[in-house]
Amino acid sequence: MPKITVHDLLKKKAEKRKITMLTAYDYPFAKIVDEAGIDGIIVGDSLAMVVQGLENTLPVTMDEMVYHTKIVARAVSNAIVIGDMPFMSYQASIGDAVRNAGRFLKEAGASAVKIEGGAEVAEHIRAMTKSDIPVMAHIGLTPQSIHRMGGYKIQGRTKEAAERLIEEAHITEDAGAFSLILEAIPAELAARITKELTIPTIGIGAGPSCDGQVLVLHDVIGLFERFLPKFAKRYVNVKDEVLRAIKNYKEEVENGLFPSDEHSFK
Repeated sequence: MPKITVHDLLKKKAEKRKITMLTAYDYPFAKIVDEAGIDGIIVGDSLAMVVQGLENTLPVTMDEMVYHTKIVARAVSNAIVIGDMPFMSYQASIGDAVRNAGRFLKEAGASAVKIEGGAEVAEHIRAMTKSDIPVMAHIGLTPQSIHRMGGYKIQGRTKEAAERLIEEAHITEDAGAFSLILEAIPAELAARITKELTIPTIGIGAGPSCDGQVLVLHDVIGLFERFLPKFAKRYVNVKDEVLRAIKNYKEEVENGLFPSDEHSFK
């Protein structure tokens, strides 16, 4: 199977075929996600919470994001790998945005980057695209803006807020974004944005009408227990299985059952 590209995602939208995406942050899980046939892997700044144990996504650094993206890209043969630009890697200047986005492609082996924001980052998107860096935009609930938004709150519920998000969706497309994440917005609004745009929309808490869906891997497999967002579905509880295995190992060691002859050298 050939490597999935930006053009493949655009073709899927044109053909009304759903796009599947998940996050991943390390080699073993990225390899599993890729083997499952997922179209895209986002190395999200959510690693700050689900891998590093932090309270929000703001503290994760550019160097840490490059490191994790590098090991994900090393594992992947088919999915498109998208590096998530962390807080303050692009806000200060367009120059910072281009340089840091370039690191994801040049150092980490990603094929694209993701950036949060609408109108305020339009020129950043335009500059990155002109530098041959494919950009996925992200509007609605943008986790890097939690202090301004007052927490993780649904966006676009009023008529004025909905119209603003529609406008920002068009602005990101016009700036050159190849796709757009819609996070935590009403399903009806997401459906309208999806219909109006020529680029794919990827929903996370934005209803079923988006061109594709993305979830945080650790939510899907039950490895993040602090909270489970309403929009996330837990398909398996890996934590319980791992805990059971480790307890079995502990018991066997304490009772002299491991290692047995089978696991010993002669």
